[in-house]
Amino acid sequence: MEVRIDPQWKALIGAEFDKEYFAELVSFVKQEYATHRIFPAGRNIFRAFKKCKPDDLKVVIIGQDPYHGIGQANGLCFSVNDGVPFPPSLVNIFQEVKADVGAPIPTSGNLDRWAEQGVLLLNAVLTVRAHEAASHAGKGWERFTDAVVQAIAQHKQGIVYMLWGNYAQRKAAMVDPQKNCILKSVHPSPLSAHRGFFGCRHFSQANQYLIQTGRTPIVW
Repeated sequence: MEVRIDPQWKALIGAEFDKEYFAELVSFVKQEYATHRIFPAGRNIFRAFKKCKPDDLKVVIIGQDPYHGIGQANGLCFSVNDGVPFPPSLVNIFQEVKADVGAPIPTSGNLDRWAEQGVLLLNAVLTVRAHEAASHAGKGWERFTDAVVQAIAQHKQGIVYMLWGNYAQRKAAMVDPQKNCILKSVHPSPLSAHRGFFGCRHFSQANQYLIQTGRTPIVW
């Protein structure tokens, strides 16, 4: 597992790569890739950091772990590559975007276009075994992504945090709600979306906050 990360991110979180827990995590992940089918592809583990740089950051969306179906995970939470059928959570996200801001359901589930506008699409856990949800939970990724959120919170203000579900909302404790916009709802999974994700209007609220703070809104 090669850690190639943009210099801007390295300045914020580079110290994590020198810590003992991260060395143990790297060792575990390398062994997993050598002995099991793991998603995403190794080159895409840190892709969220390649597609959205700190200087461009406007919105943070936190997922749990990557999609574990064949051909789904592409390194951005909730995102799939062009031509891949939309997973149920992504279907629900697009339905809420349409209901909230009127954007049509896109033909592709690739969220690169969000990332390139300043949306960090970060899973709490960055790797997973095929067909085994949460199989890489508790191995060190959560500590790393906690450090990412903490670094953003310390160095960046005026960020919109979209926290869907309890897993993501735990990370809100590190963020000052007076200096940022924190939006919370249940997870967009079909198991919970009808209990408050639908109708949450996070996408319009995020844009309203960005406009109020003098920045360009996201084209969802």
